[in-house]
Amino acid sequence: MQDLMQKIVSFAKRRGFIFQSSEIYGGFGSCYDFGPLGVELKNNIKKSWWKEMVERRKDIVGLDSSILMSPKVWAASGHLTAGFADELVECKKCHHRFRKDHIKGKCPDCGGELTKPKKFNLMMKTFVGPVEDEASTTYLRAETCQGIYLNFKNVMQTMRLKVPFGIAQIGKAFRNEITPKDFIYRTREFEQMEMQWFCSPKETDKFFDYWLKQRLSWYYNLGINKKNIKTYEVPKKELAHYAKRAVDILYKFPFGWQEIEGIHNRGDWDLSNHAKHSGVDLKYEDYFPHIIETSVGADRSLLAFLVDAYQEVKGGRTKTTESAKEVEVFLKLAKSLAPIKAAVLPLVKNKPNIVKKSKQVFEILKGQFMTQYDETGSIGRRYRRQDEIGTPFCITIDFDTLKDNTVTLRHRDTMKQERVKIEELALCLRKQL
Repeated sequence: MQDLMQKIVSFAKRRGFIFQSSEIYGGFGSCYDFGPLGVELKNNIKKSWWKEMVERRKDIVGLDSSILMSPKVWAASGHLTAGFADELVECKKCHHRFRKDHIKGKCPDCGGELTKPKKFNLMMKTFVGPVEDEASTTYLRAETCQGIYLNFKNVMQTMRLKVPFGIAQIGKAFRNEITPKDFIYRTREFEQMEMQWFCSPKETDKFFDYWLKQRLSWYYNLGINKKNIKTYEVPKKELAHYAKRAVDILYKFPFGWQEIEGIHNRGDWDLSNHAKHSGVDLKYEDYFPHIIETSVGADRSLLAFLVDAYQEVKGGRTKTTESAKEVEVFLKLAKSLAPIKAAVLPLVKNKPNIVKKSKQVFEILKGQFMTQYDETGSIGRRYRRQDEIGTPFCITIDFDTLKDNTVTLRHRDTMKQERVKIEELALCLRKQL
């Protein structure tokens, strides 16, 4: 299974999905850049989540809070205490450092003896202003939800909302992980898609079950194989200090079952605690709303969608002579997530009339869909290139196009081909997307 992960890491770089950050300087550990196709895939995941959580509902609104906040926020939330820390051990021989809960016995790298564990806070510290002293110390946010809690009253009043309602946010978060690993799964800079649902204490159980069901449906509707998804009820002894209940949504990665989303009953801890430390009344009527949180890792979910869609076909799907001895990669992404929706392919590039017509078709589509133009190589090889990056539709302009103004529309999943009039092409694609 780890061999599959190595293939996906290689594929992600080769096809422009994900690059190592600062690669020309030897790389910068645990940080990654999303290339032209990766940024489109990630944006499509975020758009899908936002449409599901905000656009299609009347009881959830959006927010984009600041990454930098008063350090008082993190003191009040408990992030500056021992509670938001990992236990660190160091090898006395090679001096490599590890999270205590990630290893057993001796150093996994050299077999050396380990030091006694010590607490290591995960907050990333920075300074605001010209002088780097204690008074100018602040932190990069470790989670996006705190900005939502701070703006609970502002949002409720300006939007004239009544409990129950939700606030959603997508944004970057930062944690000084001791042992980041597994490609983009565990990194120091990552992106979260979070929704905080404010409700009556009497309705928390009902809404917890509701949101767990909703979030599972989102993955299923985007084509994730149900066999690769499961839930894990976090035991009470393992719950975070603020949590009354937590269920993790796990995905079966090549490196094992790992969390991609958490559903949490946070009780009234967040609002009551910020009210206590700030002196601002954050009650709704006569009580502090309880919070059901849905927290998704955008990078982790991208990796799950990529792994789930990745397929290898020996001899190739197109069964051309040039593919007979090769392994063809086929990325079966949901159409809504695919980075490129349609590719325009002139049958041959040495016929000016066909190239001219192809570019006209590309101009028609490019403002409506993310479209790619490709005239290099045989038509079979170009089909394979588009299959490899998950493009749902290929549009071929051929000699018949010059006669009747129709094109060949090829479907990625079935490889079925049909003739479509150019003037009807955009509508045809829109219906199928």
